Amino acid sequence: MKYWIETYGCQMNKAESEALELALNHNKWKEAEDPMEADLTIINTCSVRETAETRIWGRIGYYKKVKKNNPAMTLIITGCMAERLGNKFINKNSPVDKVFGTFTKNKIIDSVLQKTIFDPIFPSGQNFASEDSMPNNQTYEFNKLHTTEGKFKAFVPIMNGCNNFCSYCIVPYVRGRELSRNPEEIFSEIEKLETMGVKEITLLGQNVNSYYYEDKETGEKLDFPFLLKKISQQVSSIEWIRFLTSHPKDLSEKLISVIAESTNICRHIHLPLQSGSDVILKKMNRKYNSDFYNTLIKKIKDNIPDMSITTDIIVGFPGETQEDYNMTYDMINSIKFNEAFTYYYNPREGTNAFNFGDDIPKEEKIKRLSEVIKLQRKISIMKKKEKIGTTFKVLAEGFSKNNTTELIGRTESDEMIVFNAGQDRIGLYNIVKILFLKGNTFIGETVK
Repeated sequence: MKYWIETYGCQMNKAESEALELALNHNKWKEAEDPMEADLTIINTCSVRETAETRIWGRIGYYKKVKKNNPAMTLIITGCMAERLGNKFINKNSPVDKVFGTFTKNKIIDSVLQKTIFDPIFPSGQNFASEDSMPNNQTYEFNKLHTTEGKFKAFVPIMNGCNNFCSYCIVPYVRGRELSRNPEEIFSEIEKLETMGVKEITLLGQNVNSYYYEDKETGEKLDFPFLLKKISQQVSSIEWIRFLTSHPKDLSEKLISVIAESTNICRHIHLPLQSGSDVILKKMNRKYNSDFYNTLIKKIKDNIPDMSITTDIIVGFPGETQEDYNMTYDMINSIKFNEAFTYYYNPREGTNAFNFGDDIPKEEKIKRLSEVIKLQRKISIMKKKEKIGTTFKVLAEGFSKNNTTELIGRTESDEMIVFNAGQDRIGLYNIVKILFLKGNTFIGETVK
């Protein structure tokens, strides 16, 4: 029997898809070379933005054609979009056979193994109208391992869900409230990853730095800085530790100190700003203002001068005036992020902001977005050019797309670099000198 898995959205989805792949491999299933030959196809969906959901509907349309040639194939939809919409995926013309939401992903394997004829659907999704009608996060199960054999980079989920309820965000309604993973399970997974030859791990959570676990038997309490420090001290062959994604309100001075004092926690942090306007930040329910964010950035840079900082920006939020937008633009220009992931606002049904209306014309959203993209691109190129001629440690990820005599990898700051090295260096750390910049990618040569 052969399977095909498609994954959309965040790193957590990627980790959960790998856990599904591990379970299928363990039960003698083989990965198909393409979806046309698969007995089972699983689409792990994202619901954060309208564009992500639109893409999934397009893929479902594609699989309607695939099933005409392969009617025995079973098509399963899972993930956040499945949690949100549930049985809306099913109708007499739909190729979808079954839907599993965020909290029932682990039942997919049991269903696959126990039944040769699949039930039409067990809907798990619904639209959640308020914080009081949340999915039960206690039903969420962390897998023991989220990485298949042969990988040298791995995701390690340490928490699930979010308690912040940013007004534009669907995540709390499809992932539930925050649930922190037992630290012993985390340590056990990381220990296993070391035996598998993994060289870099990324700790994952929708709000990773709000991790908090209290052992009911011992009374021991672990917050994120304590957990991160403990992992940093315990790993040996894993040389780089990353984490995603941080909320500014939970990034403490204690965490900054842990990073500053370590030698294996990467000098890179993703810290979503979203807006530079206090009025918009309040409407977004971000729980901080621009002064707080600027002060936090200063603390980070004062303690870790070589820290790479990336961010998320949303323009065109309901009620955003030209003045509000200018504050965002000016803050990007002042802080000078290494990179920024920028979007214009899309209403998400089921969120509080959906009730705010959508009063910024699309043309204006696109204009504002293009301006911040142009600004950030200028800043990113400037900061990268400052690194030409310097040397960096680089984890080689594989061959360059354009040249099999070159490898591609990432620096500690999560910047892409192409350099000359042989296949035997893939999965290993290399010391690389940056020669020049081609587009957004560094071109370098190995020093050793």
